[in-house]
Amino acid sequence: MTHAPDSPNDSDHQLSHAPGYRRTSVPGNVIRGAMIGVVETVPGVSGGTVALVVGIYRQLIDSASAVVSALRVMVTGPDRVTNAGAYLSLVQWRVIIPVIIGMVVGLLTAVQFIGGWVENYPELTRAAFFGMVLVSIVVPFRMALHSAGGALSPKHWLLGAAAVAVTFVLVSLPPNQVEPHWWLVLPAAAVAVSALLLPGLSGSFLLLTFGLYEPTIGAARDLDFGYLGVFFAGAVLGMVSIVKGLKWLLDHHHTVTMVVLSGVMLGALRTLWPWQTEDRGLLAPDDLLGPAAAIAAAGAAVVGVLVILDARLSRAE
Repeated sequence: MTHAPDSPNDSDHQLSHAPGYRRTSVPGNVIRGAMIGVVETVPGVSGGTVALVVGIYRQLIDSASAVVSALRVMVTGPDRVTNAGAYLSLVQWRVIIPVIIGMVVGLLTAVQFIGGWVENYPELTRAAFFGMVLVSIVVPFRMALHSAGGALSPKHWLLGAAAVAVTFVLVSLPPNQVEPHWWLVLPAAAVAVSALLLPGLSGSFLLLTFGLYEPTIGAARDLDFGYLGVFFAGAVLGMVSIVKGLKWLLDHHHTVTMVVLSGVMLGALRTLWPWQTEDRGLLAPDDLLGPAAAIAAAGAAVVGVLVILDARLSRAE
């Protein structure tokens, strides 16, 4: 058989042996997808973070890469059907399909009430997710330590610090408000879905920065298929543009990638500081400090349990 460049016999062929894989059940993957869908509606929380914590991040990246390769050879050849089928056989379908179903259900359910929580209880909502994301940083950091043999080099620490600083500045930008024209929605969706694949960067937060968070939530709540169609097209463009790069980094520079992702997550915590102005200026804690600390601790405990379970599953394999 004639193979296309970057053929299925190359790095994609090793999907089932990639570091970071977990054996998962179909019902469990539906729940994982629902969790990702729910948190993607919350500005400041990344679906990629959830995927890392629940042990399916690498499966999602590698499977998405295989789908992109299949689509490419269907257009460019050679042996379009044969090579496309070879790529599609590498997709972790028993992970991907349940996760997508769960994401849709979780997202459509969350948009009915999450906006009210963020609007009516902003400090407590951010506090809960602050605690959850703070503990989640342990996951990519532990992966980085493992792939580095237990100790990070000065270069790794410098890269992590740079990722913290750049992300902190990025998420400090004040939000905008724009009219949801299709030529704005399309690129915004591409950037937002890229954030879905990057733990620490929230697609919802970026939409908020672009001024398209409320229109997008409203379109999902009201099933505005015109808006959602444009958004989906942009999401596909963003997925194709970033997934191959992420897969290559995970395959060839796993330690550096995990260090940078850890830094991105740490810097992005700035978005979840409970006390902020509408323009994202940071404020000192107020009378809600006690309840906010308790809710943050509860969120941290929930994720902490997931992290411990993930670590035990890693040692059991």
